[in-house]
Amino acid sequence: MRLLLVEDDVKIASFIVKGLSAAGFAVDHASDGEQGLDLGLSEPYDVIIVDLMLPKRDGLSLIENLRREKIKTPVIILSAKDSVDDRVKGLEIGSDDYLTKPFAFSELLARVQALMRRASGTIESTRLTVGDLSLDLVTREVGRNGQRIELQPLEYALLAYLMRNAGKVVSKTMIMEHVWHYNFDPQTNVVEARICRLRDKIDKGFDPKLLHTVRGVGYVLRKDK
Repeated sequence: MRLLLVEDDVKIASFIVKGLSAAGFAVDHASDGEQGLDLGLSEPYDVIIVDLMLPKRDGLSLIENLRREKIKTPVIILSAKDSVDDRVKGLEIGSDDYLTKPFAFSELLARVQALMRRASGTIESTRLTVGDLSLDLVTREVGRNGQRIELQPLEYALLAYLMRNAGKVVSKTMIMEHVWHYNFDPQTNVVEARICRLRDKIDKGFDPKLLHTVRGVGYVLRKDK
C-alpha cells in the first residue's frame, strides 16, 4: 500500500506521513508540484494526496498532467479552499475526492481506504481473507482460526499487501516498492527477515501453511489444497 503525498507545508506533511506510516502505508513525500508530478508519472501508487497551493506547479495542473498521461491512480485533493466552485473544479479536472483543511486525520485515512477499495473493486468489503486468516482494514485486527495475531505496523502492511494479491507471486522488488517508502540495496535481506517474522506469526502452529516462498521469484499467500 504505497501513497504519494504532495504537500509543501512541513508541519502538515509531517503529521500526515507519520499518521499514514503508523497505519501501515508506505508514503513518499514531495514538497513541490514538479517533484510530485515526476513521482506520480514514474512510480506506482495506490493513492495520491495533493495540496492545491504548491510551489513550482499548482495541484490542479499536476492532476491534469497525470490524467493527460493516462495515470488513473485515485487522487485526493487537500485544500484550504472550501467553496463549491473550488470543489467542483477539482473533481472536473480528474480528482476523486476533496478534503478541506483543517481536517481530522481519521477522516483522511477513511477516505484513502475507501478509494483503495473502490479502485480494487471491493467497495463493500473491509475485510481480507485467505483460508482461515483474516485482516480487518477498519479495526486493523488480524486473526486466524479464531486466534488474534498481533503484528507490528510493517508486518501489518506486508500482510495486507500479500492478502490483496492472494494467489499471485510478488517479487522482492514489488514488496519493497509497496510496503517500504524507499529503495533498499538489492543485496539486503530485510524483506526475507520480515517474511520470516510474519510467517512465524501467521503459520506457526496452524495448518495448512499459507505463506510460501517461490525460489528465485518471490512470495505468495495462498491456501494449498
